[in-house]
Amino acid sequence: MKYNYYIADVFTKQIFNGAQIAVFPNAEGLSQQQMQLVARELNLSETVFIFHPDKQNTSRVMRIFSPLDEIDFAGHPIIATAFVLAHCGDIQLTETITPMVFEQNTGPVNVNITAENGLPSFVQFTRKVNSIIDRFTPSDDELASFLSLQPSEFDHKKYATRLVSCGVPYLIIPVWRYESVRNAKFNYAAWSQSTAPQTAAQEILLFSPKTPYADADFNARLLGPRIAMHEDPPVGSAMPAFASYLCSFEFMQKGTYTFTVDRGDEYNRRSVLNLEMDHKGGNTLTIRVGGAAVMVAEGVMTIPEL
Repeated sequence: MKYNYYIADVFTKQIFNGAQIAVFPNAEGLSQQQMQLVARELNLSETVFIFHPDKQNTSRVMRIFSPLDEIDFAGHPIIATAFVLAHCGDIQLTETITPMVFEQNTGPVNVNITAENGLPSFVQFTRKVNSIIDRFTPSDDELASFLSLQPSEFDHKKYATRLVSCGVPYLIIPVWRYESVRNAKFNYAAWSQSTAPQTAAQEILLFSPKTPYADADFNARLLGPRIAMHEDPPVGSAMPAFASYLCSFEFMQKGTYTFTVDRGDEYNRRSVLNLEMDHKGGNTLTIRVGGAAVMVAEGVMTIPEL
């Protein structure tokens, strides 16, 4: 069986930046075992397989696989899928904004595809999340030890370290300077000897409200015991927790906020995520995540029957 596939770089307008996602626009006939083998063969962070259950052509079913296992929800593949399906003609962009519904294992996701001259230019999806926020966090000395930073680099004036979970707990740590985010190095031995493992957080979201790029308000980076020292993985999965974190501070008045978060740098596949959040003061938060994408490659894969 031969299947067409595409590779897109997402949350970027520049090729060879952002996150690499593979999309199979017509995956009918593939089993879970075959999809897992294909994802392992491509060895990208995520590979998406699309199914077409809706005769009205307003929805698609997404199955997302990493090289290791299936993923129930992920944000980067939504941007890639909308962009690829519009690019290859599977979704017709007859209006300025085309609404779609993408079904992931966790449920439906509402998606808007913005078009310019009939081509996809921007994709935005909406999520409602419930957050749990804990102010019990390790001391500055402990944070400094497992991030290889100095205690003076942490921001206590506007922000503070907090544990935030929207299903997955993140230890969110603010620093003053962009350089601190880029220079941090995770120290597993110091982490294991600190109180951090007691917080149940498996990943750290380190961020700075300063960035040298004019198109970003925050720079963010994920670190932790499951992330290699020199990796700078996509931060999309942490954005619901980050938005909830921002809303947890008293200076954040109720209202709708728009901001951008970048990840990486000019040498390390920089991504730019556009976010909107409707802050109403409760634990439930509506967020909209958007970004651009660029096509990198397309091909045909021969997939044997199993």
